[in-house]
Amino acid sequence: MEARKTKTNSESDYTSIVHSPAFQTLLSEKKKFIIPTTIFFFCFYFALPILTSYSTILNHKFIGSITWAWVFAFLQFIMTWVLCMLYSKKAAKFDELANQVQEGGKD
Repeated sequence: MEARKTKTNSESDYTSIVHSPAFQTLLSEKKKFIIPTTIFFFCFYFALPILTSYSTILNHKFIGSITWAWVFAFLQFIMTWVLCMLYSKKAAKFDELANQVQEGGKD
């Protein structure tokens, strides 16, 4: 009987947390960052194999014998590091919002 009561209390706690304004703000802020970033990442990532397979635009010389395909491939490494740094900085705000959720939305 005690286990059932605890389960019901934890479910109602979770339901109240999910419906709290602080939790909704946390989800909203994460979606505003993660969805556009993910779309950008996939477009940038898949552009290289698609462009090299179906066009010759990246075969032109950049400097010397280096083609634009190599430049684009190198930029993918930079893009990954930049996105990781952006997320690391944004995660501090997400942590702050998560703390507000844990406190019950109190300021």
